[in-house]
Amino acid sequence: MVHKNGPCSKLGSSLLSAAQRLELDQARARSIQSTAATSPAKDGAVVAAAGDFVVTLGLGTPRTDVSLIVDTASNVVWTQCKPCTTYCYKQKTAVFDPFSSKTYENVSCERSSCGIFTGMAGMSRDCAAGTCSYAMDYSDKSFSKGFFALDVLTVGSDSLPEFYFGCGQENKGHFGGAAGILGLGRDTFSAVVQTEEKYGKVFSYCLPSKLSYVGRLSFGKGGVSKSVKYTPLVTRSARPSTYLVEMVAISVGGVKLAIPAKVLSAPGTVIDSGTAISRLPPSVYQKLSAAFRHQMVKYRMAKPLGILDTCYDLRGYKYVSVPKISLFFKGGLEVPLHSSGVLFGNGVGRMCLAFAASESDSGVSILGNVQQQTLEVVFDVRGGKIGFGVNGCS
Repeated sequence: MVHKNGPCSKLGSSLLSAAQRLELDQARARSIQSTAATSPAKDGAVVAAAGDFVVTLGLGTPRTDVSLIVDTASNVVWTQCKPCTTYCYKQKTAVFDPFSSKTYENVSCERSSCGIFTGMAGMSRDCAAGTCSYAMDYSDKSFSKGFFALDVLTVGSDSLPEFYFGCGQENKGHFGGAAGILGLGRDTFSAVVQTEEKYGKVFSYCLPSKLSYVGRLSFGKGGVSKSVKYTPLVTRSARPSTYLVEMVAISVGGVKLAIPAKVLSAPGTVIDSGTAISRLPPSVYQKLSAAFRHQMVKYRMAKPLGILDTCYDLRGYKYVSVPKISLFFKGGLEVPLHSSGVLFGNGVGRMCLAFAASESDSGVSILGNVQQQTLEVVFDVRGGKIGFGVNGCS
């Protein structure tokens, strides 16, 4: 797994400014917090499609490499497909050609799977000429439209036949040149559920802390470190596919903040691969910011950077002493954040505390990918738990 804008990515370098990245991040965070509180059957809303990390998998026979955005908040796997002209965004790698794969198959409207797939949140359907067609609409106005199909998915050295995916003929959105989305949610047609027989509904990843570093995405329990510790996975009826856990406390410099546990635990915390900056209830964020500022008093404050208001001008400093921050979850799990997971910057000396306030104390918190950097994060769906291990990658 690599950052989509890093030198190891097949997508090439197309870096957004820090302000642009934060703007997209805010749209995604609002979408997640909105959908987490709303029944999918009521409005069909789904999260914004922006994401930072991509993984390359194989699709079809012979194999075509497709670089997909890793998205734990999505339940659909789709890729752009030929012919793709009028409404398709520019993709940095070869577009998948279903006519060149001898194992490709369109799903007919008569199959029960067509009804399930097109009945998922954000989906609509059209059964032209007996072929199951779909339209996937994201809350940021991105979309993917095409055919519901079957083909071989290649994960490492494993070939998984009859894998369901969306073969997108019309696509638009902020996908950074990636071929599509690798949905890793808990619903029927996510990559996690479809590969249950092979991998037991377990996957893990470690997000790299720098653009030039390489992380990893693994399926199954085989590569999970024994040092990983777990907290229970929470299921809410409104959004049963969301990866939700209970955060109960936060410490700064070894001192826990004076926060009633229910303020954090009652709404829950979404573990998301696509949101960059973690979101906290306003009352919690205010205490975190105050404690952080107190321990960073010797450094010069800088003007806010978008949604980030606890910022410092660190130009000229060879070493910076960053207060240690730990997150605590139900079951006694402490997750100490790597220093790279505490600050977010614009690359010219302005560094900010990489947390922001949500719009309401009653909304869910989000553990973003900046805070997850270098951690081994394990999603054991069958076991009903999520685990964290330190120093999973650099």
